[in-house]
This record gives sequence, C-alpha cells and structure tokens, in this order.
Amino acid sequence: MSGNTFGTLFRLSTFGESHGPAIGGVLDGCPAGLLIDEAFIRSELQRRKPGQSHITTQRREEDEVHFLSGIFEGKTTGHPIGFTIANADQKPKDYDHLKEAFRPSHADYTYQEKYGVRDYRGGGRSSARETAARVVGGAIAKLLLHTYGIRIQAYVSQVADVALQKSVDELDLAAAEESIVRCPDPETAGRMISLIEEVRKAGDTVGGIISCVIKGVPAGLGEPVFDKLHADLGKAMLSINAVKGFEYGAGFDAIRFRGSELNDGFIKMANDRIGTSTNYSGGIQGGISNGQDIYFRVAFKPVATIMRDQASVDAAGNEVVIPGKGRHDPCVLPRAVPIVESMAALVLADHLLRGRTARV
Repeated sequence: MSGNTFGTLFRLSTFGESHGPAIGGVLDGCPAGLLIDEAFIRSELQRRKPGQSHITTQRREEDEVHFLSGIFEGKTTGHPIGFTIANADQKPKDYDHLKEAFRPSHADYTYQEKYGVRDYRGGGRSSARETAARVVGGAIAKLLLHTYGIRIQAYVSQVADVALQKSVDELDLAAAEESIVRCPDPETAGRMISLIEEVRKAGDTVGGIISCVIKGVPAGLGEPVFDKLHADLGKAMLSINAVKGFEYGAGFDAIRFRGSELNDGFIKMANDRIGTSTNYSGGIQGGISNGQDIYFRVAFKPVATIMRDQASVDAAGNEVVIPGKGRHDPCVLPRAVPIVESMAALVLADHLLRGRTARV
C-alpha cells in the first residue's frame, strides 16, 4: 500500500489498523530545537478521542502517545519523530460477521478488489482510528506554527439543516470547546445536540459542516502551480474519512457574484502593511497566501455505519443482511474538529518550510 505519507518537507507517515495492537506515525522534516509540549499534544488527542460524550462513539481509548525518537530533553533533534498510540479497547471478534460481507458505503468491497485481502476488523486501515496519528503530527505542526504567531481554529457550523447563522466575526471561537458538539454559539449548539440525540435514538447518523479559520499567516506561502496552498488544503481535507466536499473563501457562492463585486481591492493597512478591503479570496490568491485570514469549510457525510439492518452481498455475490450493531458516532463532526485543524496545520507547516527556499 502506498500513499501513507503526507507532505513534502514536513512529512507525516502513519501506520496501523483499527483493531491491531497500535497505530502510530513517523514525522520527518521537523526543525531541530522546537520545544515539545507533551501536555498540549495530549490535550489535542483528548479532543479527538472516542467516548468523550454521549453523542460520540462509546469505544474507550485513552489515546496516550508514546514517543520513540526525535525528541531529546524536551526538544526536537531534527531526526524523525516516531510515536505509537496503543489500541486498548480493541474488540476484533465483534466483526467476525463481516469476514465475507460488504458493508454499504464502506471501503470493504474496494479494498477487496484492490488488494485481494482486507482487514475486516472495524475497517482496518480504512478506519477513522488512523486519524489519531494525524492529530499527533498536527499538534507538533501547531507548536511550530505557534512560534510564528499562526493560529488555527475549527468549529462545527452546521449539522444537517441546523446551521449557524452568525458570521465568524460575530463569534467567540474559543467557546467552541465549551460545547460537546463544538459549536461556538450556545443556542445553535443546543439544537444540534438535540438533533444528534434524536438521530441516534432512531439508529441513524447525520452529517454537516466544519468551518476553519487560520489567523496570522504571512503573505507568500504556497506554490503557484500544482501545489497551490488551497489545493493542498483541499487534498488534506478530502483525505479525512467521511469528507465529501471542500471550499475556501467565497467557495461555491462565488458564482452568484459579478467580478466587480467579488474582487478583493488592495488597501494600505494601519501598520503600513498591504491588505484587502474584503476577503472573498479566503486569504489565498494565485495559490499563495496574501496575509489575510484563511478560511474554508469542509462537508462531512453521515457515518456509513448505522444501527439498522441493511441489505448487501457477500464476496460470492450472495444476498446478506448486515446487522445494525457496533460502537460508532451518530455524528462524526465533534471529533473531526481537531482532525481538520491537524491537517491544516500539517499543510501550513510544510509550506512554511518550503517558503524558505523561495528567495534569497
């Protein structure tokens, strides 16, 4: 299997399966001398871990990271950073009924066709369990970005048809962590939670949208042809389980504007820096950051595993019924917020290092 590494200079490779002994990763290209705050990394993992509220999966994993290399006396050495996260609450026998059957809208059939073999224990490598390793890499990327004054904040802005109506400038984004659904508006968060509870009781699942804002990004990050900053952000987000769509800046709404309305005019800011009067570009122009806030949205589908029986077929094409059982999120959005932030951090850290080679 190829495609397990993300990034060019700041590179994360992940390994492991959902119900194997552990998952983990190797982070290469991190500059030497970066102070590693293990408490911060642990807190990021706690934001993603299962079983954190009644609206998430009840699988119990403490997600304690164990670093194997690349850190000495609390700082990075410039060598590869290896780490593992044990799978403590693995129950592979719970998936024996899926040895031959293909679950609707999962990777079971496609993995079988591609490799001729598949790990049916919770999806194996295709499980969202793998994203815990991304959060570790993303947390280290965040620590690097913090030294440059770059901050990333994601939040749930929509669950099904319950949408946050306030603009980002009207919100206290820090309040997102005060809600189990990670929506920064208490009234909207309450309606989202009620909907998720209703859907869960019905044995179903629901999707929605995560919005993300990146502040403090300097102008000049991104490569202008194939590795545009927004293209790499799009790839990063679309690599996350259950993601169906990505848009940045005005996104698909841009089609409703005339060019004269959508253009971001340049102005001289109070600090003598060049800025723009509007930010329909979402902080990126020509594939390169322009110094304004970067903002984007990520659409997540309803989780494919539902607590209802579903018709399917087995490897021989015989009709079977997939029983509705297991430990799964009725809505993946609350736990996906730190994953979105982590993938964004990996992209920004990579382009920050790549940007050092752009000029004398």
